[in-house]
Amino acid sequence: MSYITIRDVAQRAGISVSTVSRALNNTGRISANTKAKVERAV
Repeated sequence: MSYITIRDVAQRAGISVSTVSRALNNTGRISANTKAKVERAV
């Protein structure tokens, strides 16, 4: 069983690793659209 990394999520969503981190940790300003992309990629 392989784990999904933050880098994998970023690549699938087409956004940066730092943006994925901010979306998952609810820090910074993230649009609803971007947060939805991250949730779909996870």
